[in-house]
Amino acid sequence: MTYPEAAHNIIVAEISGGITILTELTKKHGAGSKNGPFLWSCFLPLASFFLHRPTPIKELGANPSVEEVRGQVVRLALPAIIEQVLMSLIHMVDMVMVGSLGAGAIAAVGLSNQPMFAAQALFSAVSVGNTALISRLMGARDIEGANHAAKQSLLLALVLSGLLTVFVWFAAPLIITFMGAEPDVFPLGVAYTRIVGLSLFFSLTSLILNGVLRGAGDMKTPMRVNIAANVLNLVGNYILIFGHLGFPALGVAGAAYATLFSRLAALIMVLLTFLSGKYVLRFHWLDDWRPDVAVMRRILRVGLPASAEQLTMRLGMMLYARTVAGLGTIAYAAHLIAITIEGLSFTPGMGFAMASTTMVGQGLGAERPDLAKRFGLEARFIAMLFMSTAGIILLIFARPLVSLYTDDPAVIALGVMCLRIIAVVQPMMASNFVMMGSLRGAGDTRFVMVITLIGIWGVRLTLAYFFVQVLGLGLMGAWFAMSLDQFTRGTLAFLRFRHGGWQQARV
Repeated sequence: MTYPEAAHNIIVAEISGGITILTELTKKHGAGSKNGPFLWSCFLPLASFFLHRPTPIKELGANPSVEEVRGQVVRLALPAIIEQVLMSLIHMVDMVMVGSLGAGAIAAVGLSNQPMFAAQALFSAVSVGNTALISRLMGARDIEGANHAAKQSLLLALVLSGLLTVFVWFAAPLIITFMGAEPDVFPLGVAYTRIVGLSLFFSLTSLILNGVLRGAGDMKTPMRVNIAANVLNLVGNYILIFGHLGFPALGVAGAAYATLFSRLAALIMVLLTFLSGKYVLRFHWLDDWRPDVAVMRRILRVGLPASAEQLTMRLGMMLYARTVAGLGTIAYAAHLIAITIEGLSFTPGMGFAMASTTMVGQGLGAERPDLAKRFGLEARFIAMLFMSTAGIILLIFARPLVSLYTDDPAVIALGVMCLRIIAVVQPMMASNFVMMGSLRGAGDTRFVMVITLIGIWGVRLTLAYFFVQVLGLGLMGAWFAMSLDQFTRGTLAFLRFRHGGWQQARV
């Protein structure tokens, strides 16, 4: 069995096995059960312990075989894929817990999450820049330089995350108002936004440090940290949302506090990785922590276009979410449920995108642009196979999947429709994720920004307005626009990568 076939079997088993377990527990405990999702979530981290340590990218010969290249791709991508699959399953359970509080609770969380994603876009200036720089330095075997760059990334993260946390606390009412919350959702949304906003300091700093690890080729440590933190989040949900172990039932606010505590735990875990002295990149309290403007400039030269790209995308997503929210609470709840389920389907694409970012950067750092290109194209090919399978699953099991979250017939009907629309474009979503990740790894972030502008603003928002407001297609029109956006970005990113202009990008 080849590496792609083995990885394919693992991913399908994770998806189908996770859905089967969730379905059986839902039958036993009921869709609105407080105990079923919690008990099921305790089993999710076990799969991660069956993985071997990730294999660093090794030097290949002048003309490596297809099997060797694909083997390298899968060995590096597999931990990231498992991480994304398990985190998506955990997020599904998280939404089941919040969903038991009603459509208003789902809407409040969804309206808050979109601007939170936009806030995180600012950190692309550091996270993308440091991953690209560190992968280049590691490819060139400059360990000391990579370690120094990691420290400079952390300094930038601490300053930016602190400022952002303060801003979100005071701007929460304006944010939720801008998102178009209905009166019954507004107070829930403000409370959730403020509490989760406090966690940004922890989560965004962790994001930067995990990016450092991935840039160095370590996919397994971020996987362990993120899975552990998300399981802690579910435990916190169980205790604080529903009121267990002597704690009051806090509802939506309880979900926010659980997020806050789990993100603090994640930051502690990843910091301990660097402070332990056992990793190739390491920190020590007595190290030289003075700011290095030259290194920060290198990080931001690649990262600022990435930040603009992510901010542009997230602002577009906010406007898109506002368009959908204007269709009413029922439509928006169906939209969020479908988005949550779809998140599981594209996890292989995200995993291979993470791997391709590292592999392309290290290939260029080792002065092997030919190998970097092969890594990117093979990652795209394998990811498209995986996500085509995921699309078939969405087509066949759309109704039972949506029914896990709600028994409202109107919400179920709309959610099923959304999943079947997006199932068709799963292969091009894979192309979008992996090719964009490859271009970021090469430092070609300006072109990625242009592609995002075309896809989000030129296609998704324009067509969403036309389909929803002019043609009156409602939620179906909004999801048609999303699908065409994914197709456009997947095509443009592939054409850019195949052309090869990214090989001249400066880092």
